[in-house]
Amino acid sequence: MAEIDIDLIKGLREQSPKAQRQALERYGNEVFAMVARMLPATEDAEEVYQDVFVKVFRNIATYDAEKSALRTWISRIAYNEAVTWLRHKRQPVIYFEDREGRAEQLSDAEVEETLGHANEEMVQLIRAALKHLPPEERAIVTMFYYEEMSLKEIAYVTESIPTTVASKLSRTRKKICKIIKMLQS
Repeated sequence: MAEIDIDLIKGLREQSPKAQRQALERYGNEVFAMVARMLPATEDAEEVYQDVFVKVFRNIATYDAEKSALRTWISRIAYNEAVTWLRHKRQPVIYFEDREGRAEQLSDAEVEETLGHANEEMVQLIRAALKHLPPEERAIVTMFYYEEMSLKEIAYVTESIPTTVASKLSRTRKKICKIIKMLQS
């Protein structure tokens, strides 16, 4: 673990305002981006963002560096807070559901051909497609592609195992591909 992290954790455990500011500066944007991609409105993301850091500051004594990096631990809190918020609000939202299993029938090559072209149009289509996914699937995509977390880190955050995360990620990529094809037609 880097000396900077050790000092930050020590400061957070001492409830140092300076350490709290540093944690917000270092992890705040990432946490906000994660919850904003999971929740329906920016105001909701702001509320959850605040709850996340209140929980981080209150529970820093329970952080175990042997189990995960500080960043991953904070991401887990953010993920859980967003999921809890969604469960309690129960807002009616319609997501893409692949009842016929057509997305599953797409080959990895088809998915790569569709998603592999990183031009501005495709980026916009992917962002639009993400809005049609349930929050948990959106979160996994966000953590893997936007936050560049490993499967192991995502598994820790979602309280899963890396092979399950890999499987969900593969299915979700196929769903995104199917949604993009629907948006283009």
